Amino acid sequence: MTAPPASLESLRVLHHSDDYIVVDKHWDIRIDSKMWYEQHTVQAQLGHRFPQLADPSTYYGFRFCHQLDFSTSGALCVALNKAAAGRAYRCFKDRSVTKAYLALVRGRVEEETQTVAFPIGKDSSEGKTHMMCTEGTDGCENPKPCQTELTVLEYGLYDGDSVTKVLLQPVTGRTHQLRVHCSAIGHPIVGDFTYSSGADAAPYRMMLHAHLLHIPLDPEPLLVSAGDPFLPAEDPKWLPQRSLRTLAATVEALLERRLEEGRKIKEERRERAKREEERRVRRREQTIKEESEEQRAQCQEWLREWAGD
Repeated sequence: MTAPPASLESLRVLHHSDDYIVVDKHWDIRIDSKMWYEQHTVQAQLGHRFPQLADPSTYYGFRFCHQLDFSTSGALCVALNKAAAGRAYRCFKDRSVTKAYLALVRGRVEEETQTVAFPIGKDSSEGKTHMMCTEGTDGCENPKPCQTELTVLEYGLYDGDSVTKVLLQPVTGRTHQLRVHCSAIGHPIVGDFTYSSGADAAPYRMMLHAHLLHIPLDPEPLLVSAGDPFLPAEDPKWLPQRSLRTLAATVEALLERRLEEGRKIKEERRERAKREEERRVRRREQTIKEESEEQRAQCQEWLREWAGD
């Protein structure tokens, strides 16, 4: 192990405002738990550091805006009130949130940028409880569309074995999506004990880290970086050999692309709203015209009847 285990005191806060706390989740700790014997959770850490912020009306005391696996580290957002939770939830629901993960994966990923789009479903095979799998795998139940963008950052060695450092952007948010997609392309994440069938047990942790979180809240977006734990200074078993692109430049390009996508989406929504309003106006004008013609015809009928009398 090259890093100390999690403790109640080891909570690292990346952002703290009246509405949100973003923490750098440790790699060997659950977010929350209903089990009495699991003392070390992010929930417990928050309660220890910020007891005055706990909300007794919620089950866990804090409103977690999203999830990270037990063995995944990095940026985790917590809403401090119901209104803030609702605003963040809407952003996650409409997929406007940008998340980017760093990972060390086994082998050399030759395709430097790629979109991984295997549908993912629950693995119903015996002994595969809580595992996911790709469509076409025996026992794969209810697979749903999934998409992950992968960008190669560096090639190198981990403990003497060939690995690739990549940036992963989940476009969708399926359970274990990044782990399953990396495994599906033949490059499982280093230290992923579960999706290596227990074979990859030597590393002290799974090498998956939530590096970036951007939530386009109005009026002030939330942008937080949880740094990079996969550096030789942090883990001497990782030896970079060839860099293709820097993390900073890759993230900047990702954010610019997402910003442009967001602008296009807003423009499309404005155009749709404009067209819908125009349709409503035309329908209203048509209704008024029809009513006017009906009233005119009725008036003429009355005049004829009156003249006949």
